[in-house]
Amino acid sequence: MGNGLQRSSPKKGFESEGPSVITDDDVVYINGEPVVTTGRDVSRFLVDLRDDGDQALTFRSLFLGTLFAGLGAALCEIYNFKPTQVSVSTVFLLLLVYSVGVAWAKFIPHRSWVQGTRFEMFGPIIEFVNPGEFGIKEHVIASLVVSTAAHSNTAVLNFAVQRLYYNTDVQATTAVLATFSTACFGYGLCGLLRPLTVYPSEMVYWGVSSSATVNDVIYILTLHFDTAANRKRMKLFWTAFAMMFVWEIVPSYIFPLLSGFSIFCLASRHASPAVQDIFTNIFGGAQANEGLGFLSLSFDWQYITSVYMSLPLIQQANSWIGYALCYVIFIAIYYSNAWDSKTFPMISTSIFSANGSIYDQKAVFGSTFQLNQTALQEVGLPYLAGSNVWLNITSSLSIGGLIAHCILFWTPEVREAFAQARSRAQPDPHWKAMQKYKEAPYWWYICLLVLSFVAGLVVVLKGQTTLPWYSYIVALLIGSFIAPFSQLLYARIGSGIRTTQLMQMVAGAISPGRPVANLYFTMWSHDIVGQSIGLAGDLKIGQYIKIPPRAMFVTQVWGTILGAAINYVVMVSVVDAQRTNVWSGQVVQSLNSAAVTWSLAKELYGTGGRYFFVPISLFIGMSTTFRWPYIGPVKLTISYYPSIYMCSGWLSSGLSAIHHLLWLRKYHPGWFRKYNYILGGALDGGAQSRPFPHWAGNPAVGNVDYCNGNGALDS
Repeated sequence: MGNGLQRSSPKKGFESEGPSVITDDDVVYINGEPVVTTGRDVSRFLVDLRDDGDQALTFRSLFLGTLFAGLGAALCEIYNFKPTQVSVSTVFLLLLVYSVGVAWAKFIPHRSWVQGTRFEMFGPIIEFVNPGEFGIKEHVIASLVVSTAAHSNTAVLNFAVQRLYYNTDVQATTAVLATFSTACFGYGLCGLLRPLTVYPSEMVYWGVSSSATVNDVIYILTLHFDTAANRKRMKLFWTAFAMMFVWEIVPSYIFPLLSGFSIFCLASRHASPAVQDIFTNIFGGAQANEGLGFLSLSFDWQYITSVYMSLPLIQQANSWIGYALCYVIFIAIYYSNAWDSKTFPMISTSIFSANGSIYDQKAVFGSTFQLNQTALQEVGLPYLAGSNVWLNITSSLSIGGLIAHCILFWTPEVREAFAQARSRAQPDPHWKAMQKYKEAPYWWYICLLVLSFVAGLVVVLKGQTTLPWYSYIVALLIGSFIAPFSQLLYARIGSGIRTTQLMQMVAGAISPGRPVANLYFTMWSHDIVGQSIGLAGDLKIGQYIKIPPRAMFVTQVWGTILGAAINYVVMVSVVDAQRTNVWSGQVVQSLNSAAVTWSLAKELYGTGGRYFFVPISLFIGMSTTFRWPYIGPVKLTISYYPSIYMCSGWLSSGLSAIHHLLWLRKYHPGWFRKYNYILGGALDGGAQSRPFPHWAGNPAVGNVDYCNGNGALDS
């Protein structure tokens, strides 16, 4: 009926045959197309229930997964050292796997080729290598090995910290066992929490780091099932991919000025030093720790990404509130000189001495990586930039808000999920379709937890961690406690919060004066949370595509181990490489700063300490998370307090989602369902593709956006 809105009812709404009916009387239709807004809408309208029963775990799927896992994991680790941390688009890797898989099926000999010939005896071997058509489940298995390997591992970054700041080359055995321990312990937790964080319809994992579940599923279904419309979609994909591939050379290498174009920075080139400093702090932002980047435009898709093209609008609205607060608060903190902010850079994750110079942590902690009280008295306590203090405060606020929000808002859903698990009455149609396959038993995941625990204990007792064995156990317990809360938040809204702060607080309390121990405590407690989230998103893909659970188990364990090894190799090569504007290392720098300051928790964060407000914010975040339905006109049931708190300490690039979510999804839902995810994957893939001579668009000295205050031209 023209462009009118139609709202379904139990009688007129979407219906499905058999046991997979989901009743919902709140679906909006536009021109007969449903507007997808909830997890139930995804299960009903976006993801096909089709299951052809084809093979999943084959030699071909594992070989292709292993081959492209190297590329995925390498890209993931490289981006950890970029000036702005972004994730790897798995849609691009999906297409590579699909293209090679189809070519494999077509050109590698088939068993039928040797039937009736003298080579017929080799038929079983040929079929093992090439079982025929490259099916959707083989494609998913190979892709999940890739995406599992592409999940970043904090353990590897810890090794980078030790190499850069403590002159310690971690032994290969320690590295392998530590990464295996954290990754597989996280997967074990993920498996035990499946009824709560994977099976229900609302657990969508809209855009989890390197794996945006909805995007991946829609793209895979398009390639294999929707052949009639596939040609048009693939034309859009390749056109967008080629255009972005060519364009990305410009902002990344030829014309870096376009990665953070600011009229204000260009206008300030001949201003006085004082004015240049102000402009750099507020408008500069093309390079790491330069400034806020306010009103600057980025033409570099690597920093924009498609992540906001799929996240729920409600989640993004909460994030925008936080981002707006971030600009105001950062400026207020710096120019009011809170925490002596003007003594230090406006944006920095380093630690400083009282005079603004870099803190001499080697003198304080020595070769044993433990606190020397005499040296501390001489050198003094470290200082943080005001923006870094606020980031720590928002982390505490968001952790408290996370726990309170899950308990106050989602307790009924959690109870329902556990009741459904006990009675095997889960209403999700995709879960029901999976019941014909043998489930991976819980004892498999328990065994994985035990093996991971033993591997980690060996590292603690024999490695260069300085972490007591009892602290290791506490770390695992805290991570296991936080994991379900973080998984719920990621699954429902597509983003999460920085829970490392809580881990660092506890580490500072039970292992004071040991920064390396703080690193490893945080690694085991936080990394198992991150791994469990990413792997739960992959399990959701398996549920949508109907991959047998036992095949999923083998796939994810293999991908986890493979990714850990590749990430370590890439980290070593990047750390040993020459630093340029392409490499930043600010993530590693931040890890070290947190480890040093939290190892001095009593002096800095205790009662009377300079940053006492940081741990107190944990309880403030809990107490300010309300369950009331409304405060004035604001509906609190759609307010995600953890996201608001967290984003008020973050800077973000791009508002591309406004167009996609406020206009396309609402007024052209058919186009959105068919092409939005394909377009996003193409742009991400083309952007993840070469030094270039210096010129006006690629200056040899100073910041590339020409905001050269704060002594940028002196370095």
